[in-house]
Amino acid sequence: MSDQTFPAAAKAMTFIVTSDREAAKTFYGDILGFKEIGEDDYAVVFDLNGIMLRVSTVKQHEAAEHTVLGWEVPDITSAVKTLTDKGVVFNRYPYFEQDELGIWTAPGSTNRVAWFKDPDGNVLSLAQF
Repeated sequence: MSDQTFPAAAKAMTFIVTSDREAAKTFYGDILGFKEIGEDDYAVVFDLNGIMLRVSTVKQHEAAEHTVLGWEVPDITSAVKTLTDKGVVFNRYPYFEQDELGIWTAPGSTNRVAWFKDPDGNVLSLAQF
């Protein structure tokens, strides 16, 4: 019997769905800057700093309204400006008080979040805690 236990020894990976693989490859590879590490008939695979992202191709996709993938960044203002310069548009929500860059600060804390979408409408986020 193995001395490794699940899930402690398991390495996490994540999935995103796309109906336009080429647009997703450009977005995750060129705009967000993640290294493509493989591709097969079902997905293109990126290395998200040690976590595998499989961008799975489907014929039709309806994006969820909630965040499906996010990144913790050390300087959210700089990260938002960098992505904005690359053409990323940050979401505006009427129920959050966001600054001019689209960054929301959680009431009673210093936690800050900004949301944006990939080409398929998947909601992604940047957060600084």
